[in-house]
Amino acid sequence: MTLTPRTDRPRLPWALFAVPAVAGIPAGVLWWLLAPGGLNLITRDPALATGSNPSAWLPRDLTLAGLMVLAGCLLAVFLADRRRPRPEASLVLGLAGALIGSLLAWQTGMVAGRLWGTPVDTAVNASLAFSLRALPVLLLWPAATAISVFALELFDQLGRKPRAGNPLEDAAGSSGRGAP
Repeated sequence: MTLTPRTDRPRLPWALFAVPAVAGIPAGVLWWLLAPGGLNLITRDPALATGSNPSAWLPRDLTLAGLMVLAGCLLAVFLADRRRPRPEASLVLGLAGALIGSLLAWQTGMVAGRLWGTPVDTAVNASLAFSLRALPVLLLWPAATAISVFALELFDQLGRKPRAGNPLEDAAGSSGRGAP
């Protein structure tokens, strides 16, 4: 029986999955605290304090959207770090964590609205309760992460100084003619 040696591959960075996923819980509470229809700490307008006013629905969704974009940009700063042994795996795990985190933020905000908000009769419209009308907002955290990582990597590549020699000559040999 022949034993093949195990290649020493670096471990997957599971923290880049777990931290964004768990960060969705405080993001959901923060959404409820800031958004109209929740505690409404941003506007403090009594007209937007309840979900019965349809003009509160868009700012409520935009508040979560802003939190998702901010979280995506913050996560991208950690993912664009070049010192990671497996940057591709880090990116995939970070994007998956961001998606789970956005789902947790949505659900946590809705639970916070049920627990700490005023009771609302949703027989007329489900949006009267603290909820999210635009579900594509949930894709903003992973999308902002991916776009920000791309931009950070692009700026890093554009900011590097070119090598002193011609890269075509370096690939072909010292003279570039194929003869030493």
